[in-house]
Amino acid sequence: MSKMSDRRDFLKMSAAVGAAGFWVTGGLQTALSKSPNEQIQVACFGIHGKGRSDSMNAAQFGKVVGVCDIDRVRLKMAAKHFKTDKMETDFRELLDKMGDRIDAVTVSTPDHNHAVIAAKAIKMGKHVYCQKPLTQSIWEARRLGELAREHGVVTQMGNQFTSYNPMRKAAYQLRAGQVGNVKEVHIWTNRPVWPQGEPRKNLKPIPKNIDWDRWIGRAPWRAYTDGYHPFAWRGWWDFGTGALGDMACHTCNLPFMGLNMKNPTAVEAEHSGHNGDSYPSWSKIRYEFPELDGRAPFTMYWYDGGQMPPQELFSDVTMKVKDGSKKVIPDSSGVLVLGDKAKMYAAGDYAEKGIEVIGAEELEVEYPVAPGPDNSDERQKLEWFTAMHDSSKTPTSNFPDYAGPLTETILLGNLAVFKGARVEWDAKNLVATNDPQLAHIVKPVIPPGYEV
Repeated sequence: MSKMSDRRDFLKMSAAVGAAGFWVTGGLQTALSKSPNEQIQVACFGIHGKGRSDSMNAAQFGKVVGVCDIDRVRLKMAAKHFKTDKMETDFRELLDKMGDRIDAVTVSTPDHNHAVIAAKAIKMGKHVYCQKPLTQSIWEARRLGELAREHGVVTQMGNQFTSYNPMRKAAYQLRAGQVGNVKEVHIWTNRPVWPQGEPRKNLKPIPKNIDWDRWIGRAPWRAYTDGYHPFAWRGWWDFGTGALGDMACHTCNLPFMGLNMKNPTAVEAEHSGHNGDSYPSWSKIRYEFPELDGRAPFTMYWYDGGQMPPQELFSDVTMKVKDGSKKVIPDSSGVLVLGDKAKMYAAGDYAEKGIEVIGAEELEVEYPVAPGPDNSDERQKLEWFTAMHDSSKTPTSNFPDYAGPLTETILLGNLAVFKGARVEWDAKNLVATNDPQLAHIVKPVIPPGYEV
């Protein structure tokens, strides 16, 4: 019998064993055999920055057998580390060449190439872990959810603190009425920490180690210069999703899980101005959410680029920090949920700096505890790998039910930012009903060879 057949049989058998077998002896990593035939084989796309930790974590619970990156120097270093000779700068070539030799992929590239890589992998029957935001556009987020459901693969988005148990507990407290009927949700971030609202820089020669055409991918082609690779691409409409797309998949996690924060009906924005090429340096965005499955309607406010909620909203918050001038202020990133009975404040990008309920006793609630390492990033990868072995499990931030709808909600704000005014939204049909000219932001033009 071939090694591939051995491994396929093992994976099928693992799915039938059930969750208990993976936790009795100390976790999935301990329970897995070290035999190469019995490990989930992973290909990693994007191995720098967040891609480094994604690939390293994947190697804890499976075996990294192929790597892809547009930087040939980093690509060779990663291949050497993972002891593989399977490396490409073009994601299509790596997937086509490896075929049935891989079971799963991690996608840790700039936002504009998330969907095209994930979609090809899903259509090939591969399980997918994709960094946040799930996609650069609303339509792509909906599409990946549809594909994942159609092909029955295990998916997870990289908003790792979805597996942070204090955040889960707070979300289930909100579900249980911890603050009463929610009226307002305020969410803010200290991003952007990269340049935004600036013109393009003078052109420069493409570095010899960079495959620039592969980096451009499905985006409109432009010449190389500083300010794109490897970090500041987030500030450009063609490649990133601005401060909102970068951080809201983290900071919106708590209210999204707690309030079923889907399908807003309208959104409007004010900001510093932009030229349609680079995102504004700051923005404030207002979302309107209707009643949904018994949850009362509420308004969500987003702030970035130094903007903050009104200071008086924090007058009764005790969990505060001090800046250099010793002035007491809320944390530079966080969430404030205002209800008709109480309020909840969560400090930090991930609620990791503490959660406080003001005006009511904390409710005791049951919630799904995420097992595994203390590190939330590793714990979320473990959740993904567990589901690949046990078909009765579903990762929390899977594409169809969680990551896709969360990304749709978040990226809707960028329609209002682009327009600089109110957008009326038909969530079912993904249509801005008062401005059909926004269709190219909802669904970008995708060139041949990069189909989603």
